[in-house]
Amino acid sequence: MIGILITWTLTLNTQAQTAPNNDHIKTIRIIVGYGPGGGYDGYARLIARHFGRFMPNTPNVIVQNMPGAGSLIAANYIYTSAPRDGSEFGTFARNVPLLSLFNTNKKITFDARQFTWLGSSSSFANDAYLLFVNKSSSFTSALSLTSNHKDELVLGGTSEGSPGHDVPLLLQKAFSFNLKLINGFPDGNSLFLAAERREIDGRMVDYSSVKSSKPDWLTKESSMHPILQFGRTTRHPDLPDVPTALELVQTERQKKLIELGQVIFRLSRCFAAPPKVPADKAAQLQDAFIKTHNDPQFLADAQKLNLDISPATSQEILSIINYVEHSPDDLRNELEALLTSGG
Repeated sequence: MIGILITWTLTLNTQAQTAPNNDHIKTIRIIVGYGPGGGYDGYARLIARHFGRFMPNTPNVIVQNMPGAGSLIAANYIYTSAPRDGSEFGTFARNVPLLSLFNTNKKITFDARQFTWLGSSSSFANDAYLLFVNKSSSFTSALSLTSNHKDELVLGGTSEGSPGHDVPLLLQKAFSFNLKLINGFPDGNSLFLAAERREIDGRMVDYSSVKSSKPDWLTKESSMHPILQFGRTTRHPDLPDVPTALELVQTERQKKLIELGQVIFRLSRCFAAPPKVPADKAAQLQDAFIKTHNDPQFLADAQKLNLDISPATSQEILSIINYVEHSPDDLRNELEALLTSGG
């Protein structure tokens, strides 16, 4: 699938003679930790249509879905098994680096600090992580989720390490929300369908994903409506009537816990290659990633798909990981306990 060609320069009698330039990859594969049709898949396929134009020799770029365990299968594969020649990189849940830092999940075989990070398509500047609930439920607002409510809100998620798992647990512990989380859904599409069928009361999902995959959820006629925003310090301008999690805080502990939990959203659509990719190949991938996200054709396609493009660089991703790793011990330990205990 991958053709590896080598470029070299010979010097003979002080005159350089260059052999044909063969040090170029013919095919690049993007691994997606979720099934087709979801938000992560949408970003990967958009990038695949443009990325090759900014790489040497204009390689073909294809997408392969590798769903399972909340994208941990894909993250493990990229770290341990993917070729380290620049021919493969992938995307997985934004919370995955947190689990790596905590190092309590036995399924994890990677160190997030050692990935060859390309960047993130979204720093969440124009996005929001929304709690959608069915209008027929008794939960009409974020405040109605408090523990004195007689009903239990049933949400769906994929697996530990995915935002759909970790964020509800964080909200439950921080605010005593009366909710139950059912894990094991294979991807975002199955969660959309389960919510519409009332198999669950709702789900948490990116605003950008809803706009691109389920725009009808944003209409007045929809059976679903958003009641809370996460990952933002202010209300999204499109959602002025939906409060943020920070608006609900009443104690300093709640505030710090929510702030730490939200910082990972700055790398919402992160892409990484395996560790130890040769420096020149890593630089090519990182440069192509940024050029892709500044390209007018790419941005026009993203706008048609309603995808938020507010890129972060590889260095910004590493700084976020470093921030979480070196946060105060008591706060970090509390967040670790919440996100690795299963609730």
